[in-house]
Amino acid sequence: MKNPLPNFKDLIAKMNRRMRRMSVKQIKRFSFIFSGVVVLVLIGTLVYVFGDFSKKEEPKEEPVEEIQYEVKETEKEKSFLDENVLRTITEAGEQVKNALDARPATIEVPAEQLSEYVKIDSCLIADGGVVEVSASAENLPSSDDKYYYLFDEAMYEDGISEDATPISKTYKDREIKLKADLNKGSASSRLFKKFIVAIKKDDGYTTVSHASYITNPERVAGYNYGGMAQSSKKGLLVDPSRLGELDDLGVNYATYNIPLNSLLSTSSAGSVGYSYNGVTYYFNAAILQQYDYLFRTLNAKGIDVAAIVLNNVSPGNFPEVTHPNSRSGSTAPYYMFNGSDESGVNALAAISTFLAGRYSGAGNGNVAMWIIGNEVNARKEWNYMASTDISTYTAAYARAFRVFYNGIKSVNAGAKVYISLDQQWDRNLSSNPDYDGRDMLDIFASSLKNYGDINWGLAQHPYSVPLENTAFWNPTKYVSDSASSSFMTMKNIGVLTDYMSQESMLNADGNVRSIILSEVGYTSSAGDALQAAAIAYAYSKVAANSKIDAIMFSRQTDAVEEIAQGLALGLSGPGGNHKHAYTVFKYMDTAQREEHIAFARSIVGVNF
Repeated sequence: MKNPLPNFKDLIAKMNRRMRRMSVKQIKRFSFIFSGVVVLVLIGTLVYVFGDFSKKEEPKEEPVEEIQYEVKETEKEKSFLDENVLRTITEAGEQVKNALDARPATIEVPAEQLSEYVKIDSCLIADGGVVEVSASAENLPSSDDKYYYLFDEAMYEDGISEDATPISKTYKDREIKLKADLNKGSASSRLFKKFIVAIKKDDGYTTVSHASYITNPERVAGYNYGGMAQSSKKGLLVDPSRLGELDDLGVNYATYNIPLNSLLSTSSAGSVGYSYNGVTYYFNAAILQQYDYLFRTLNAKGIDVAAIVLNNVSPGNFPEVTHPNSRSGSTAPYYMFNGSDESGVNALAAISTFLAGRYSGAGNGNVAMWIIGNEVNARKEWNYMASTDISTYTAAYARAFRVFYNGIKSVNAGAKVYISLDQQWDRNLSSNPDYDGRDMLDIFASSLKNYGDINWGLAQHPYSVPLENTAFWNPTKYVSDSASSSFMTMKNIGVLTDYMSQESMLNADGNVRSIILSEVGYTSSAGDALQAAAIAYAYSKVAANSKIDAIMFSRQTDAVEEIAQGLALGLSGPGGNHKHAYTVFKYMDTAQREEHIAFARSIVGVNF
């Protein structure tokens, strides 16, 4: 709030200089006049600062009889009250008057509008580990006093509890600034809290704003390791038993799974302990060493790592990690993460901050991209939660995602965090046990924006329809160049990037969010040449699309369990024999590209 008062320090200094040149009589007369002005200014200031803003009516002004005095003075006596002094005194009074006139009106806000009458413009970590909430309101909602109050709420809470205590307050005005300590790393940390503005009304507290989370957790990060400057967008789901091939293949990006069931431990024996919010969590040391070796090796080869965090945790061992509605009755390998209660939020916060700290370039390798869950719109197959409406389901995922995001970014500012979707885009089938990716994406983006937008990214899986259809370029009724396409494949991948370029999908800076194709593959079951042509054509589409950061093909080596389903997706067979796709993958982003992909044009029927 701008100070309405004049700079009295400068004014008094000016007066002192003039008074040194005055006679005693002049000083007495000047002191009398100046004291009167000061009294008037102070009275105005007291009215401005301490006046009861909640009053609906201004007090009636009583008539005052003006008393005039005739003072005779010599020209010499007049000289010390020159125009500059008079102008300064006059302007001081006018500043006070203008400030009072500019005071916003106090109004009675209808109950249905009160809960979001104040707009939170930002919720940021500032210098000194302080959370700074900036908000605004057109006028002042009437209340029991003259203050706005700031509250923090847990992620799983809705509304201010009766025993809640405000964490700060400020005088009501159009522009509102409220502050609170972040307390990062302590039991009272607000890193995962949401903030809300309230007023005191009818001897209680009433919400006047929508809740907002902190949107810049990276402000307190100790690391800033992002991705490397890559020469191309070529990536692969790697085989840890064949890391020596990666140099030959020229891989720039690698995906790898981190299933938590094998990583978390119930015992301190053979484990690495990590304390968070008064609870010690244990991580299997032997498993960690395997990830350490893998990520260090990949980084040393110039490869950026995308780690996929998967919840296959046994509910019997770590029930707090899994959403309460996901703990039974599922045949899916992975479950919805739990952001619905205190133990769940604390567990996810501990997991995310531990993993980000270990893999932020501090000696154990760096993970540049974190993918939270696998194809999370496929509720029944890959991210189980008991059947519910899509809004409830997406809200549960968005809460857990924000915990991971804030945890990871508060440790490593350079890391990126992604939601994962499969190729089901806009099917609109009432019998579908899963959710359409487009619908979930819309709700997810809107929810995060409403509660404080963060810089999330999208990890899409544009597999063919059906999966064994290697010739993805052939026409099908399920794939169209429209936002209402039933499926999103490499045939219409431009539809996805156009969709993500809409204003509603842009990040807070107005830019298209990071998009990676973190899993897509083509089987060689119908021939090696067809598989190789599909990989070459798919990569060319990504290379030509500036809005896609990377494509990770699945996979380096055939998986035996997938071959049984007709999906021999590897560049090599189970025994390590190189397919035609191996050579095409190796050269398709090099100067030798033409001689190795020319054959594919006659297969695809497109000049790429």
